[in-house]
Amino acid sequence: MGRARQNGDSGPLLGAQTLSASLFADASNFEQRFVESYDQVATIVGALKTLGLRVVLTSGSFDIIHEGHSMYLEAARHFGDFLTVGLDSDDKIRSRKGPDRPAVPQMERLRMVTHQRGVGLVTLKHAFHTRWQLIKTVSPDVLVATEDTYTEAEIAELEARYCTRVEVLERMATVSTSARLRRIQLGIPEPEAAPEVAAGR
Repeated sequence: MGRARQNGDSGPLLGAQTLSASLFADASNFEQRFVESYDQVATIVGALKTLGLRVVLTSGSFDIIHEGHSMYLEAARHFGDFLTVGLDSDDKIRSRKGPDRPAVPQMERLRMVTHQRGVGLVTLKHAFHTRWQLIKTVSPDVLVATEDTYTEAEIAELEARYCTRVEVLERMATVSTSARLRRIQLGIPEPEAAPEVAAGR
C-alpha cells in the first residue's frame, strides 16, 4: 500500500507503514501532524479509513492550554482510533471574540495541541471556511463536541449527512480561558485548588 519517496517528492506518504510511523508515534511530529490543506486531510483520513480505523473529529480554540483541554482531548480520543482536531485560526477567533483574542497565536496553539496525548492530526479552521466544511471533509465516524456547540436539530442533521454519530461532552475546565485572562488583567490570583485536587486524588 505504501510507495517509496522519490527525490523531490513532496507531501506525506500515505502507506500503512508511514501512517503508523508518523501519525501514531509518541513524539509530537508537528511537521507531519499539522496538515493545512483540507484536500490533504481528506486523503490522509481516507487512507486511515481504508485501514479500518475509526476516525474521531473535534474542534476548538485551545487558547492557553489547560488541564480541561487535555482531559477533553483524551476523552475524545477514546471514541475511536485516530483523533483529528480542527483548531480555530487567529482570524476566526478575532471575528468571534474581538481584537484582543486569541491570547496565544495559532502556530503556538497548533504546536501545543500536537503535544497532547492521543492527538493524531491538527488542521486550521478559518473564518472564511463554509459552515461545517471540516466535518464534511473528514466525514468522521464520531464527531465530539461540547454541550453548547450544536442544537438537537443540528446534531440530527450532522448524523444524517456527515458523520456516524455525535458525542457530546461536558466542559472539563474548572475555569474558562476568558475568565483566566480577566483575572490576569485585574491582578486577581487564581483560587486555590481543593485539597483533594492538590493532593492528586
